[in-house]
Amino acid sequence: MCCGEIQQCGKSMLAESTKRYINRNVFSIKCSGPNTKTEGYTTFMSENEGVGLNMSKELIKQIQDMRSSKVIAYVTGDRQPIGAIIAEDAVRPLYEHLLSIGKNEKIDLFLYSRGGDVSVPWRIVSMFREFCDELSIMVPYKAHSAATLVSLGADKIIMGKKAELGPIDPTLRKMAIGEISGPPQEISVEDVNSYISFVRERANINDQAALAQMVSILANNITPLTLGSVNRQNSHIRLVARKLLTSRKEKLDESKISSIIETLTEKIYSHGHAIGRKEAQEIGLPVEIPEEPLEDAIWRLYLEYERFLKLTEPLDPLVILTGKEEEHLEQIPIAIIESENKTYVFTTRIDFKRRRQVPSDLQINLNWGLNLPPNIRPEEIPQQVQQILQQMINQIAKNVQRLVQQEIIRQSPEVGIDIRVYGGKWEEYIEEVKS
Repeated sequence: MCCGEIQQCGKSMLAESTKRYINRNVFSIKCSGPNTKTEGYTTFMSENEGVGLNMSKELIKQIQDMRSSKVIAYVTGDRQPIGAIIAEDAVRPLYEHLLSIGKNEKIDLFLYSRGGDVSVPWRIVSMFREFCDELSIMVPYKAHSAATLVSLGADKIIMGKKAELGPIDPTLRKMAIGEISGPPQEISVEDVNSYISFVRERANINDQAALAQMVSILANNITPLTLGSVNRQNSHIRLVARKLLTSRKEKLDESKISSIIETLTEKIYSHGHAIGRKEAQEIGLPVEIPEEPLEDAIWRLYLEYERFLKLTEPLDPLVILTGKEEEHLEQIPIAIIESENKTYVFTTRIDFKRRRQVPSDLQINLNWGLNLPPNIRPEEIPQQVQQILQQMINQIAKNVQRLVQQEIIRQSPEVGIDIRVYGGKWEEYIEEVKS
């Protein structure tokens, strides 16, 4: 998930409604609120049974000993097709961890995330500052977009060989004009700015009437409200970055702050560009390269979370629905916050269901009567027995009608797979001790 995306699902980590195209199938992903009930699903299973956190707390303690600090890990998974993002609902469990470790000279935030809500990094950094004199961010691997914003507020950014930061140009997800369904359009704020710059500078269009026409073309494809959001986010992201950079212990001069912000918002032309530690140093960020034992411990801690969240094991709908019409998975962990004292895990539920092109006017009528042998007259059968026989026939007819309807649906052409993600929440995780 990207920094600055307007997450329509709101609460927590769930990716907003979108569609993914794999081979010929369309996978429709929908988010629902935590009170959504499951209807019509009969298969229940916990997808994460048998997978626990074996060594993570021990590794946190090792890193604390090496660094003479306290460590809190915040990991938002990017397992496909469900991703987690940095979101406001993580602030409270992070605060619980800070309360548990108390005031310290040094706190290290171990951070892995593809990004999220741009209003959250300042909340996180300013909250952590209340509990420490020196704040460092440990980046084992990906800390993109909003996670990079969090890093801007750190006194030190500890980056291993595989560590990546990213641009902080915000991306909006809005429906384009005329769209009713389908994947929401991703709109990069800098793409809109680049379009205007291209028209003026590369296409050399300076006439006001011509410029107005080019802007009109843009407005015909993107709603005016979205364009307004683009302008607002453009200003907001720079304000947040400036506040974070000025929160550091070591104060930067204005020219250095402006240079860092300009580089991360405008001068890196791809939102997916990975900024390694050498490039981060060149940009002017306070990168610290860890010694080998510390880097090894940081990477092993990441591998623990990668295994627990199954980041390298995509949930392939085609595999999950092999021989099935639908499937329901419970307690899928997609994010984790952990310190030496506590562990909070964000879990959610997922429904997979084949979408078929069923005739809209499908009607099945079965009229079965009670046909007796020629040598038996109805009046010879007691009325109560007749009623029982008729009830049995009616029940059989209903069952046959249902089975026929199910078989027609099963044999209808498949047009895609619906994926519904819902009911996520943070819960304290307690590892079961095996006797």
